[in-house]
Amino acid sequence: MRKFKFKLKMPHTYVIIFAIVVLAAIVANVIPAGEFSRVVDETGREVVVPGSFTYLESVGCSFFDVFVSVQQGFISGAQIIFFIIFAYAFVYMLIKNGTFDAVIGLMLRKIGNNIHLIIPLCMLTFGLLGSTMGMSEETYGLLPVFISIACALGYDAIVGGSIVYVAVSVGFACATLNPFTIGVAQQVAGVPLYSGLEYRILIFVIYMTVAIAYVWHYANKVKKDPTKSILYGTDIDLVKVDSQEELIKREMTTVQKISCLLFVGTVVMLVYGTIQLGWYIDQIAGLFILMMIVVGLISGFSPSRISEYFIEAAKDMMYGALIVGLSRAIPTILENAMIIDTIVYWLSQMLMNFQGIFSAIGMLFVQNVINFFIPSGGGQALVTMPILAPVAEMVGLSRQIAVLAYQLGDGFSNIFWPTSVFMMCGIMRIPINKWYRYITPLFLICFVIEIILLSVAVLIGY
Repeated sequence: MRKFKFKLKMPHTYVIIFAIVVLAAIVANVIPAGEFSRVVDETGREVVVPGSFTYLESVGCSFFDVFVSVQQGFISGAQIIFFIIFAYAFVYMLIKNGTFDAVIGLMLRKIGNNIHLIIPLCMLTFGLLGSTMGMSEETYGLLPVFISIACALGYDAIVGGSIVYVAVSVGFACATLNPFTIGVAQQVAGVPLYSGLEYRILIFVIYMTVAIAYVWHYANKVKKDPTKSILYGTDIDLVKVDSQEELIKREMTTVQKISCLLFVGTVVMLVYGTIQLGWYIDQIAGLFILMMIVVGLISGFSPSRISEYFIEAAKDMMYGALIVGLSRAIPTILENAMIIDTIVYWLSQMLMNFQGIFSAIGMLFVQNVINFFIPSGGGQALVTMPILAPVAEMVGLSRQIAVLAYQLGDGFSNIFWPTSVFMMCGIMRIPINKWYRYITPLFLICFVIEIILLSVAVLIGY
């Protein structure tokens, strides 16, 4: 009797995302529509009015609306889509003139046999940038580069992606001074701005240690035996980087030294513009476009050659950019069906059944769930803090605890929820199932630590 072997083949990433788009449409037809009233506060932000929730006439999502939402998703995601392209185009120009290869060669010569130190040093740097200035989208253009660097050093694409994505996500979640999350949440909740900093620094130290140890352990395992890589046998499109031996021999030219200074200057301008001038994606993208042209001209490239390199960079990023638009159809359906406020209302009512530590843990669960529907950290704070801060007081907790639950619940689920992961896997060109196989243990570890740290905060009267 002939035996048939059934082999389950993972669908294409676009198929998986569209399946979730369809699932969102089904949910939109099940959950009733509703909304909170909103007002503009003294800072000019539109915030929810507690106790103002009302159910509305059902909106739902028709069969045709599913496909319309894809178009609308691309429109709403256009800002991020083009930002990704421009950010990478600037980095790509530095790759084409050899600056990145020369910098890596210099770094390898300085580090010598301690190549493994690149992982903790780079992760700590990205973590600090995420925790203090709220860096996140600004790193998109660096992902393909670090992935190629990691592969050239004997690791895999997951290690390269983790050095940037995991590190900046953990730092962003710990939010010691992050103005986009902790800054907004504390203002809306009526808590003194940046109060409770000492405990958040402790949280940062704990989580960065855990994240670095997790990535480092996996990287060393892959370095010793490439067959242990989760991506073993999987083809990944990489930015071309020389071998480790070739990189070590690379000497830096005058043009490359000037390009390095321009790169550092761009980062300084980015930080200054973000903190002092209120820059966001549009202004930062404009900076990347300007510096891409400047680096190209300094490198001796003609305007036509710069244009050709820009097109090449756009081609490299198109796979990930299209994923951004397609995945944006998910929140678009939920927003159009007006069910997000209903979900927030139901979850907040559920919290009234708990007290003390259990209520704090409940808030943590709620924020994790809400982050699926509202992936924007600042946007989530404007919706949930006006509701959950008073709820915290009603169940005997401080508003600071509500902010901490928001901070942890919003931040760490960004490495796990599809609304963020799909986009990042698209940029990294890593299959979604492979990423989840790698990241799920770390996410569960982080979640357990979240519960412990939040419980301790309640016990010490944070």
